[in-house]
Amino acid sequence: MSSTAVQPPAPRVAFRTNWWSRAAWIALAIYVVYAMSRLEITWDRFVLGLGNGAKFLDRMFPPHIIQPDSLLKGLTESLEIAFLASALGILISLPIGLFAARNLMPVWATWPARAIIALCRTFHPVIVAIVFVKAVGFGAMAGILALVVASIGFIGKLFAEAIEEISLKQVEAVRASGAPFMSVIAFGVMPQVFGRFVGFATYQLDSNLRNSTMVGIVGAGGIGGTLFSAFQRFDYDFVCAILLCIIGMIMAGEILAQWVRKVFLERGKVDEE
Repeated sequence: MSSTAVQPPAPRVAFRTNWWSRAAWIALAIYVVYAMSRLEITWDRFVLGLGNGAKFLDRMFPPHIIQPDSLLKGLTESLEIAFLASALGILISLPIGLFAARNLMPVWATWPARAIIALCRTFHPVIVAIVFVKAVGFGAMAGILALVVASIGFIGKLFAEAIEEISLKQVEAVRASGAPFMSVIAFGVMPQVFGRFVGFATYQLDSNLRNSTMVGIVGAGGIGGTLFSAFQRFDYDFVCAILLCIIGMIMAGEILAQWVRKVFLERGKVDEE
């Protein structure tokens, strides 16, 4: 009686070779080298830049406030631009974000609202500031309008997404009581998104504080104009003083944002209990 030998199963490969993935990585590496050659990114230029940067930093220290009035005016204007743009942007974002929520609104309302949000998110605030400078002239008004557009794009999108993630049981319960639409929003929607909305608003204020220093470079008011003028005059010690003041302003804004979040979120928890 003959017995047939049982062949052992072929060994399984734990990690199969993905040639498409390797080809993609090789193509990416080739493109990086090609892009660096096109943009003239060389090691010699990098080393030269380190030397120039060291000279620049040496001229920046110690910081010296050459024009205190100009510095104070620029910082005050940046704060005013940030707060006004945040307040107006948030107020306008509330209805736009509500109309963009697909779980509450019909298609004919969500598409225009989402188109407005996408348009506001398309361009950087500096580019929008250049457009408004051409439209309304130099000054803080152009900066406020530019940051309002940026606020609508950010707050409107996140607010709409937060509404789309809510539980509709609470909304249906308010509707079943015969409440009008605004009462449904006030008692069925807002309590579920209020904590996140406070976080969005405080983050946008912090972002507008930073952006208010940039839009001034193109003439839209704020400390950015003072900074750009100091660069043009080669007053690098004054540049350092301005940068330190901007850092202090941003840190103060972050502390304020944390305090606001803490107060409102703790109050919301107490109300829920």
